Amino acid sequence: MRVIVTGASPGIGGSTIRKLAQIANQKGEQLQIAACEITLTDDLKFLTKEVERLGANVKVFTGDLSEPECPAKIVGDSLKAFGGLDAVVSNAGITSPAPLIDLPVSKWDKLLNVNTRATLLLAQAAYPALKESKGALVAVASMSGMGAHPGMGAYSPSKAALISLCQVLAQEWACDGINVNTVSPGMVRTPLTQKVYENNQIAKERAALVPWGRVGNPEDISNTISFLLSPEASYITGQNILVDGGFVDSLYRHIPGLPDSSKIDKN
Repeated sequence: MRVIVTGASPGIGGSTIRKLAQIANQKGEQLQIAACEITLTDDLKFLTKEVERLGANVKVFTGDLSEPECPAKIVGDSLKAFGGLDAVVSNAGITSPAPLIDLPVSKWDKLLNVNTRATLLLAQAAYPALKESKGALVAVASMSGMGAHPGMGAYSPSKAALISLCQVLAQEWACDGINVNTVSPGMVRTPLTQKVYENNQIAKERAALVPWGRVGNPEDISNTISFLLSPEASYITGQNILVDGGFVDSLYRHIPGLPDSSKIDKN
């Protein structure tokens, strides 16, 4: 498999790269993967060595996805390196919390450029190669794109637009045999959110809100992404898969005065 993964830092991107390398290794195949980040970090160097030990051929490409020429350059460099492309995982994303009333247009534009436009530009550049390989594109959205998330600035609008963008791409590309889907993580403990979870009380309270009883981890998301890139998911397109342990759908359980489901006789 020849894959581009953006946002290849520790967390969902890194976990996805590791998962795909493990699957390829188990199948006796060689993963060819472009790991893309804004800069080359020690964490990315370590990840590269780790997956190379699993037999993967890794190319590291750096660039700022908010710049309009960056996505096409990443795709072009990947095609030169691998001779083709089977999948794109558009995972890179940023946040910039702020009330909308105070949000500078520059921050609005930055989030939309990285969280939404970059996926469009990656898709446009990768389309001929994905059409040839009957490949797949998976973008990482968010539960925040499925409802209002106040105080997060342009984050919710950018992820909602990303979900819609991929649904349109799925319809336009279905005739070419290209799958396009999004994965929306719920609360996930990653290096970027680690500071919040260092507060044990907050960590405990968040876990208590999730019907599954815990906050997610990057592997929960990468498992879903790798499935969507697999042959088993070849008939799935235009879907937004929420991976949140049941959190978003648990609204009604928090209404005071409802019957306690744990005490209802289920016989």
